[in-house]
This record gives sequence, C-alpha cells and structure tokens, in this order.
Amino acid sequence: MALKIVFMSLSIQLWQSHQDLAQASLNHPFVQGIGDGTLPRAKFAYYVGQDAFFLEAFARAYSIAAAKAPSWHSFRILHELAAGVLAELKLHEGYAEIWGVTLSQVQPGTATRQYTDFLLATAWGQPIGVTAVAMSPCMRLYAYLGQSLAQAGLPDHAYRDWIATYSSDEFEPLAQQLEALVDEHAQDSELIRQTYRYAMVCERDFFQSAWAHTAY
Repeated sequence: MALKIVFMSLSIQLWQSHQDLAQASLNHPFVQGIGDGTLPRAKFAYYVGQDAFFLEAFARAYSIAAAKAPSWHSFRILHELAAGVLAELKLHEGYAEIWGVTLSQVQPGTATRQYTDFLLATAWGQPIGVTAVAMSPCMRLYAYLGQSLAQAGLPDHAYRDWIATYSSDEFEPLAQQLEALVDEHAQDSELIRQTYRYAMVCERDFFQSAWAHTAY
C-alpha cells in the first residue's frame, strides 16, 4: 500500500512548533480575565493604549514590507492587511473613549517598545519573507485566542467586543493572508524560526506587562 505524504506549509509548521507559547498566552490570567470578564478595568485600559501604539507600528511594518514586495499581488495584499490594521485602530479608538484612555498621551512600556522596535527593524532590514514571519504570530495568535474564548458563545460582559472581533469570520482570513505571504516568500531556516519565536515571546510578554501594570 502506498504511503500518503502529507505536506505541511511553513506557516503551519511554525505555528504548531510554538504551541507552548500559544498556550502560555491563552492560559495567561490577562487573557483568561478577558474571557470570563473578571479582568480589572485599569489593566485593560492600559492594554488598549499600549496595543494602539503597537498597531501603529504594525501598520508601518506592513507598508515597509509592501515597498519591498517583488510582485504586485504581494504589494496589494500587504496594503489590504495594513487597511485591516487601520480598521482595528478605529476599534481601539472606541475602546479608548469607553475606558477613558487618551491615545495621544500614551507612552510605550518596555514590552511594547521591545516588540515594535523588533518589528520595524525587521521590516527595514530584512526581506519581505522574514517580515511576514515576524508579523504572522500576532495575527494567528489573536485569531486563536478569540476563537478559543468564543467556543462557548460570546459572553455578556465588558470584553465581549474584543472576543467578537478576534473570533470573527472577518479576522481569520487576515491571518491566513499573512500566512500565505510567509509560505510564498520565506524558507525554513534558523533565522526564520528564531524570528517567529521571538515574536511569540513578545506576545506573551505584552500580556504580562498589561497584567502587571498598576495604575498610579
């Protein structure tokens, strides 16, 4: 009987090989507090401001990568993904108003700055494939977190919109589009694996920094 060979794309390989960090984020008390509605308001308010700062850098990284895109197809996809980030920033503006956060006055914390500096340095200094790898964990992880928290249905508490956004049928395709760019433009290497893992660590540390934040 012939053996069936199953092909696994690079994006799937990277995601599956970093399930330790995916589970660490899902099980983190900050994320679990979003899931059950018990997260203190001050911690979420801090997160909203930090995430808005991060998303601005994320949109810039998309634009930098787009300028390096070797094909019109990749150029167009990257700009569409950047537009998705701008839409997400609109959501954060709504959050900020509700939670009393003045986004123009937000100062990035250490974890936020480490993540954004890494993304922008990668976008400027590396080919499009490496940049896509650096950005992919954010999109895939958030889709995973949203879908996991929504398994029992959308809750009726203050963080419902967050869960609804990242579990939505609109967000999953964005993660898939970015992973398609990973598969098209990146090849497995030590640099690729280290880049993906560092981004996953940054995600975990981002949640930890919000959880550890104490309002003054």
